[in-house]
Amino acid sequence: MSFFGLDCVRKKEREVERKIRANDREYNSTFKYATNSIKTSKYNPFTFLPLNLFEQFQRIANAYFLILLILQVIPAISSLSWFTTVVPLVLVLSVTAAKDAIDDINRHRSDRKVNNRKVNILINGKLTSDKWMNVQVGDIIKLENNQFVTADLLLLSSSEPLNLVYIETAELDGETNLKVKQSLTVTGDMGEDLGALGSFNGEVCCEPPNNRLDRFTGTLTFDTQKHSLDNERVLLRGCTLRNTDWCFGLVLFAGPETKLMQNCGKSTFKRTSIDRLMNVLVLFIFGLLALMCIILAVGNGIWENQTGSEFNNFLPREENTAFSAFLTFWSYIIILNTVVPISLYVSMEVIRLGNSYYINWDRNMYHARSDTPAEARTTTLNEELGQIKYVFSDKTGTLTQNIMTFNKCSINGKSYGDVYQQYSGERLEITEETTPVDFSFNPLADPKFLFYDHSLIEAVKLELPDVQAFFRLLALCHTVMAEEKKEGWLQNTLINLFLTYPSSQHQSLCLVGHLVYQAQSPDEGALVTAARNFGFVFRSRSPETITIEEMGMQRSYELLAILDFNNVRKRMSVIVRSPEGKLSLYCKGADTIIYERLHPSCRKLMEATTDHLNEFAGEGLRTLVLAYKNIDEDYFSEWKQRHHESSVALEDREEKLDELYEEIEKNMMLIGATAIEDKLQDGVALTIEQLAKAEIKIWVLTGDKQETAENIGYSCNLLREEMNDVFTVAAHSPEEVRQELRDARLKMKPSTEPNKFLVPEVILGNTPKLVQDESVEGEYGLVINGHSLAFALESGMELEFLRTACMCKTVICCRVTPLQKAQVVELVKKYKKAVTLAIGDGANDVSMIKAAHIGVGISGQEGMQAVLSSDFSFAQFRFLQRLLLVHGRWSYLRMCKFLRYFFYKNFTFTFVHFWYAFFCGFSAQTVYDEGFITLYNLVYTALPVLGMSLFDQDVNAGWSLEFPQLYVPGQLSQYFSKRAFMMCVLHSCYSSLMIFFVPYAATYDTARADGTEGADYQSFALITQTCLTVTVCVQLGLDLSYWTVVNHLFVWGSLGMFFILTFTMYTDGLFRIRPSSFAFVGTARNCLNQPNVWLTVALTALLCVLPVVAHRFFSCQIAPTINDKVRNKMREMKEPAPRPRHPRLTRRSTRRSGYAFSHAQGYGDLVTSRRFLRRPATSRSTAFNSAGRSPGFKPTGRSAGYSPVGREQNPKQKVEPTSLQKFRTVIDSSF
Repeated sequence: MSFFGLDCVRKKEREVERKIRANDREYNSTFKYATNSIKTSKYNPFTFLPLNLFEQFQRIANAYFLILLILQVIPAISSLSWFTTVVPLVLVLSVTAAKDAIDDINRHRSDRKVNNRKVNILINGKLTSDKWMNVQVGDIIKLENNQFVTADLLLLSSSEPLNLVYIETAELDGETNLKVKQSLTVTGDMGEDLGALGSFNGEVCCEPPNNRLDRFTGTLTFDTQKHSLDNERVLLRGCTLRNTDWCFGLVLFAGPETKLMQNCGKSTFKRTSIDRLMNVLVLFIFGLLALMCIILAVGNGIWENQTGSEFNNFLPREENTAFSAFLTFWSYIIILNTVVPISLYVSMEVIRLGNSYYINWDRNMYHARSDTPAEARTTTLNEELGQIKYVFSDKTGTLTQNIMTFNKCSINGKSYGDVYQQYSGERLEITEETTPVDFSFNPLADPKFLFYDHSLIEAVKLELPDVQAFFRLLALCHTVMAEEKKEGWLQNTLINLFLTYPSSQHQSLCLVGHLVYQAQSPDEGALVTAARNFGFVFRSRSPETITIEEMGMQRSYELLAILDFNNVRKRMSVIVRSPEGKLSLYCKGADTIIYERLHPSCRKLMEATTDHLNEFAGEGLRTLVLAYKNIDEDYFSEWKQRHHESSVALEDREEKLDELYEEIEKNMMLIGATAIEDKLQDGVALTIEQLAKAEIKIWVLTGDKQETAENIGYSCNLLREEMNDVFTVAAHSPEEVRQELRDARLKMKPSTEPNKFLVPEVILGNTPKLVQDESVEGEYGLVINGHSLAFALESGMELEFLRTACMCKTVICCRVTPLQKAQVVELVKKYKKAVTLAIGDGANDVSMIKAAHIGVGISGQEGMQAVLSSDFSFAQFRFLQRLLLVHGRWSYLRMCKFLRYFFYKNFTFTFVHFWYAFFCGFSAQTVYDEGFITLYNLVYTALPVLGMSLFDQDVNAGWSLEFPQLYVPGQLSQYFSKRAFMMCVLHSCYSSLMIFFVPYAATYDTARADGTEGADYQSFALITQTCLTVTVCVQLGLDLSYWTVVNHLFVWGSLGMFFILTFTMYTDGLFRIRPSSFAFVGTARNCLNQPNVWLTVALTALLCVLPVVAHRFFSCQIAPTINDKVRNKMREMKEPAPRPRHPRLTRRSTRRSGYAFSHAQGYGDLVTSRRFLRRPATSRSTAFNSAGRSPGFKPTGRSAGYSPVGREQNPKQKVEPTSLQKFRTVIDSSF
């Protein structure tokens, strides 16, 4: 059980291994495994009030005011009424509690939504629909297509051949391509037989709950046989079942013990650096307060001994001077408590809330396409956005859209993809207004596919042999699987067909379902989709055949072998036999690999293709080269026999197969090259450029392969050819990793000393070590993979890694786990005095988002896990620059101005009490009227400072984006620091001296015009109050950079309110009602009608602000800041701020990327081993009419029958006109 949300029971012993028996809840319950209910909320109705108050009073200031309230109810030491403290204290506690309650209610709603999802559970041999929260370890559950996986499951059986399932793991690792899982044969044979599944009593012994997404070890014991279990048999919570009608699974881990929840990281209470600094300053202020009270208490003791006896007739005194001094100490604690007013924290909450709404309301951060506004999910971290030094970003879905598009290609030495002006031949930039190619001639074309070069479609229609060979290769050489769907598509298709075709042809039309490709990687999907749109449609596959549709004619190729990809080969090949019996090998891969294996006759074509590859790579496109080879039948028979012998060899199997692959992949003929764009999100490159100008370092932490991450790094200008060097750390042992890091560091800065990069910093008695920034000449990048990073994050090497990484301009960590992402962030937080921000869009980014000072979630294609765990969210990465450079900088600047001014006005207010104590016998008498003390912070000075903190801006948004360097002072904490605080204290001390002694001197031994005494206590108090109020308002006017109507209203309104309330409270009527509270009767009327009083007020205000004006004038002239320079430029231009520039950023490079790099090894074996996952798509519907063509094709030449080299294998036959052609003929003849 829990009490106040705290676990009070004995902690469960650490689990070493997990034992589970299927369909036996009684047995499994003895182990007390977690249920499938998740809880992210903190409170319930009973624990909210005590637990929330307990948390709030852990804040030093709140505890201080509670103690102060207790002191104020003691008459012997209190000279102020209790309500001066209790009202603001209750207000701040209520506001904070309400905000916490709203946040927790949202967490409760989210938990209920997830826990109340429905799932089918097998109980007593029957399927019962129940809530997720009621699922227990050991239950067998049934999942259906497109359902979320309820818990971590052992896959038992599925609807697919060989008990395979497709899952999408976007919520776990950010990858939207499908992955394959397969059950054991012994459980797969049960199928969907509920009787067999209900009587299944297998026992699982496996690893305890952990956060390793890529590993699982265990055994299944069933019918006295023990079977090995690995990660291929497990479905993890957070995955989605795809293209699988149903599957059954045994629950292994539930709720908080699932790998998804284990990777979510620990939620920590985040505080800004200003909050942490405030805690230090509050302790200093308490010390200062205690020092002042001790001085005044000692003064009281001395005064009582020396002078107090003279006042016995007027003021009864304590005979014990020590006790009198003791009481005086506590009395002054109450009087001088305004050095830390409770209204400070109320105002800070209001300011943060207001600046949060600015983020929510910003239309420039609204994404219309997805109808997603920016959202400040946490209202307490706004100013931290103005101090970010390190940004940790996911790649897939954050920097990129996770969408691959076929952009350009080179075929037989000719480049396609660019658009040229018809007459001048000038190349045009492709925009939204550019007319795309019309693929309406092809009813199977993907409507989302866009291509703009019309010359390529004309070449396809002319049936140029090389162009056909190019797209035939793309349609055959892959491991994609096809599926036809008719859901929702059928109705639209029927309507279109009935509108398009004459009624006489309706009965002869054969419908084709919506063709969907499931690709192992988005690259392959883009290439096959391109071939599909240009008339070479991949329709279906079996282990022995590949069926494609070439310009409307269905053709089935015999699949003889797949020479699969791996990281060494960097290429993939297929060997097929055409319907005419011709053997061909089709190959695609990295250009350097393919070029080494081409026939010498291709040399001239290689030169032209290389030029195109360089051009494609210069635009950041991912390229690969295509080649083919005709194979002799006898040779292939002999090669196939050797291939079979090698594939069953017990020793050196991989080496023997590689030799055979090398042998057959020689003397190939070059066809061309493709260029794929891994589409970046809009504005990514510009955003990164702007953040770099703001001295913000960006580290990319991705689960993708190294080469893929590097390609994106170059595409978005994180990595550039102009860099002095890009270091790659890919070692497999700790010693090698350490040496590579050291070599990189010494190359960047040969003179580095090993032990002089750590500097100690003392914070509240602790002395943590900080890694200082080291400057290097030039720019460098660092790329490190997951294996090396695991070694680099070990305690003995983490400082070496951090030191090397911080010298680099860009750091890219590849193949990292969610936990490693969080560890990298924690490493920087621990050893760098810098504010960090993590941004991501998937569940694999949650731990990183929680670990960073600021977490930003992108609401993208990968679910909402990252958004739910984030502090801020929006739809596009490009909004990050506005969040930081505009809202973050403004929030930080406003908060710093607020704190400087607030401390100034309150220290000034309090120090006047201190000086007055020396003239009132240290009697704890207040220099001000009690009403003024109560209203000073709540009415007279509250609104002006709030107006400044909500509306002030040194430059507007346009200039902030135009000059990102304005962001740098925030990183260095120049606007508010310990030094700035001490300057506030000194400034307040000077002002308080002027405010006290100038009126004192002006009224000393003076008389009014009517001859009455002008130096009474009440008149002096009123003059001092007026000088103070006017001075702090003038000071605020000097601090304001941007006057608005609201600021004018607040400043002049507060001054007016001061005089209105002063005259009101000093009237006869209020005095009669409550004489003790309104004792200053008539003082305002008698005092403020004297001209010398107004001259005193004006002189005091002038003397207080004169040093400030002089300091700012000389600073602007001698050492202007970046803010001064930009504001001067803004005034000189006398024009609105320039609009942010959006240049088109391109990369000119000789570095070419390879599509093959993003491919994974082993998928080819799955296809050819009869373990492929989909049934033939064409078995569901037929797309061919009696002529064998799809309706709608309009061939303009030869339809098919060409070998890769263009030799005609069948005589050209007369082509029957299609239905669409007949229809067009009828229409044309009617005009």
